[in-house]
Amino acid sequence: MSDETQSGPVLAADGTPLKQSLARSLRNQKMRALALIGPLLIFVLISFVIPIGSMLFRSVENGMVEQTIPLTVEALKDWDIDSGESPNEAVYQAFVEDMIVAIEAKKHTRLGTRLNYEQTGMSSLFRKSGRKIKRLDPQADAPFKDKLIDIDKKWGDAQTWAVIKTHSVKITNGYFLNAIDMQRTPEGAQAQPEDKRILITLFKRTLFMSLVITFSCIMLAYPVAWILANLPMRTANMLMILVLLPFWTSLLVRTSAWKVMLQQQGVINEVLVWLGIVADDARLVMINNQLGTIIAMTHILLPFMILPMYSVMQTIQPTYLRAAKSMGATNWTAFWRVYFPLSVPGIGAGSILVFILSIGYYITPEIVGGTKGVFISNRIAYHISSSLNWGLAAALGTILLAVVLILYWAYDKIVGIDNVKLG
Repeated sequence: MSDETQSGPVLAADGTPLKQSLARSLRNQKMRALALIGPLLIFVLISFVIPIGSMLFRSVENGMVEQTIPLTVEALKDWDIDSGESPNEAVYQAFVEDMIVAIEAKKHTRLGTRLNYEQTGMSSLFRKSGRKIKRLDPQADAPFKDKLIDIDKKWGDAQTWAVIKTHSVKITNGYFLNAIDMQRTPEGAQAQPEDKRILITLFKRTLFMSLVITFSCIMLAYPVAWILANLPMRTANMLMILVLLPFWTSLLVRTSAWKVMLQQQGVINEVLVWLGIVADDARLVMINNQLGTIIAMTHILLPFMILPMYSVMQTIQPTYLRAAKSMGATNWTAFWRVYFPLSVPGIGAGSILVFILSIGYYITPEIVGGTKGVFISNRIAYHISSSLNWGLAAALGTILLAVVLILYWAYDKIVGIDNVKLG
């Protein structure tokens, strides 16, 4: 073999350079792996990422006003919103032309509903005026200012036009302001009236009750997980069936059962009265309040705390405790200094799981919470299904998502997400 051959590149079996062959092989492996997970990525993108992104975009999207009455929006740009006087005839002329087109397309009621989120009465104003404006001729019946005021005096009120101009922007912060009990006005961001300030209270209640539920699950799940982890495997598996049993029962059925049990004439109060713990005329009020929500949700979410704890505790060797005791540690010291720190990753995993689940729960607070035990998620569901204010619902959901991410970040900084384990 010549020196030139010895100093040349190493060749693969097919005669190509080994480095090039390895790179091609690695590239083919990556393409095969991508092809295998490709359908899942497409499914997640279509069924999860795109819908959620579209919903979150609704929290700032506000094109309805400009799309429905474009001529009016353009004419209002020359109107001084601080003058306190109604706009000139050009605005009314443009508004009538826009409304005639919108009425034919049946979009004027949707516009009224949108503006009604900002000022009560706008929806009925557009419906009432629409029936009469469609009879007007944009050419023959001008001028329109007096005619619109005759239809409804609110068209002569500068505040009506100020609301239209203020909320005619394509991208708005109005929904987020509403989500924190404020409102977008011609004068800037202002606090909502006292009787409409409820959302901040619901956010605080949701965070507080979610933390209480998480703490309650930790206190109840830890001894159960410890017992399961230290029993013989056969016995532990039999008892694990009891932990998993609630998963085989409908959530609605479990919640409805708690509603029956927690009533003043329910099972719990009847037993307490029978035992003489409480008087018959002083039965405990455990339903339609925060207590009822905490009790029911703690029971429902308890398995999600037990399972991570149990899987981590299973990996803790009993020899660690025996070694600590052999060095003079008491049972309590061995548990607190050795066993508990090793079980913290399970507590962390269960806490994150239970807290994130509880903060977005809807069915249980709706059934047993009444007016004092509902979460912000119930308000989101109301705006999606009843008031149809999807923009505000999206803003509330975005804020809730941001709160969860902030708490997740804080947990990572304090505890370390790398320390969270499922076993």
